[in-house]
Amino acid sequence: MARLIVVSGLPGTGKTTLAQALVRELKAVYLRVDAVETPLIRAGIQVNALGYEVVREVAASNLTLGAQVVLDLVNPLPLTRQMWRDLAGQLHVPLTVFECHLPDPDEHQRRVQTRTPDLPGQVVPTWQEVQDRQYVPWDETRDGPRMSVDMTDTTTGLHHALAALGLAD
Repeated sequence: MARLIVVSGLPGTGKTTLAQALVRELKAVYLRVDAVETPLIRAGIQVNALGYEVVREVAASNLTLGAQVVLDLVNPLPLTRQMWRDLAGQLHVPLTVFECHLPDPDEHQRRVQTRTPDLPGQVVPTWQEVQDRQYVPWDETRDGPRMSVDMTDTTTGLHHALAALGLAD
């Protein structure tokens, strides 16, 4: 059954780890905005909202075919959060949104500072860039429901996400 799962959060909070684990568990389509934006940036293209728009269209194509789709992206603004609610509504598919976080700022900083790029030409943000990044705090009235996932322990985080999807033992 088609469904849209959005895994969001600041860089270094474990969203890619969670998204990839969900993809393996669900045998779902994996769409990572970094994989779209990195080659565009390497080509000298100003990305802005383009990466999200490309991911949206590829997600729509896969959802229309009945696939489960897991999105891996920061999702920092009410506008981007609305994009996924609109898509799910237009295609009449269930939407589950996870927002990854790390309650310990020192651990978050450590993960950001020790992170290495995993895509050719990818530039990962510095800790200062993560701190300075525009990320509007989630408001469920404005942004819709989401499950906050503490990714301090990735196994526990995955278990909580699977439980929210009705798939935990």
